[in-house]
Amino acid sequence: MREEEKKRTSQNSKIQRIIKKRWALPAIYILVAAIVLSAALWYQNAGSNSANPDDKKSAELGKNEKQPAVEANRSLENFSMPVKDQDNSVVKKDFYDEKASEEEKEAALVFYNNTYQQNKGMDIAMKNGKDFNVIASLSGKVTRVDEDSVLGNVVEIEHSKGIVTRYSSVQDIKVAVGDEVSKGQAIAKAGQSLLDEEAGTHVHFEIRKDDVAVNPKSFFEKSLADLQETNVAPDESEKVTEEDQSDAEGTKEENVSEGDTTEESQSKKTEDQGTPAEEKSEENTTDSQSKTN
Repeated sequence: MREEEKKRTSQNSKIQRIIKKRWALPAIYILVAAIVLSAALWYQNAGSNSANPDDKKSAELGKNEKQPAVEANRSLENFSMPVKDQDNSVVKKDFYDEKASEEEKEAALVFYNNTYQQNKGMDIAMKNGKDFNVIASLSGKVTRVDEDSVLGNVVEIEHSKGIVTRYSSVQDIKVAVGDEVSKGQAIAKAGQSLLDEEAGTHVHFEIRKDDVAVNPKSFFEKSLADLQETNVAPDESEKVTEEDQSDAEGTKEENVSEGDTTEESQSKKTEDQGTPAEEKSEENTTDSQSKTN
């Protein structure tokens, strides 16, 4: 018993000696603070792991919302000419605009297969007549790549629902359906078409909303959002040029009619000139008969 009491007394005296040292109390405080802090962090992590599963769904939705972000970026982009070297380019045939002058509208007509058609875009070429890279006017997704001898091959890029740019009279196409293209990216080379052979090597460029062609010049350096807010009139934009065609046909008919009238007048004149001669011949015959008698 005495030995145990001695051991306890010696242990207590050791603890007291340690506590009396200067570093003892600060060390105890630091140890207690570390324990409390560790417990708090553990509790916080445990609470976040057991959070509502809807948070995980919302996080996943955030990952899948990259496409709308791309759409927003496209809306901030501006339409541009489908050629890089704009200074050396020339417009061979302009868009047929109902608001233009009669002279400008006449110049924007395309004559093919004995029919006059409105030009639904712009025919752009180089001043030197050489081929060139055709570039995307705006970022988007390729939705159409067709080989067409009349139009000279076609590439179509969708930029938003119902809004596309169309590039025809092209060759050496560098994209395929489903490709994502950036503004200014080369998609083909300029070529030729049967529809507008007079333009030579060129690209026929169109901007369409809900399959209605709009004047590209009206939207160059304007954003996709501007076109989205614009109302288009299908009956005006897609109207066939019956008046222009009838005028042309009327001119031809007038020329033919004038030619027929001239021929008839000449024929009648000839007949009139021939009548006196016949009468004179008959008189001479009568005189000779009377002398004989």
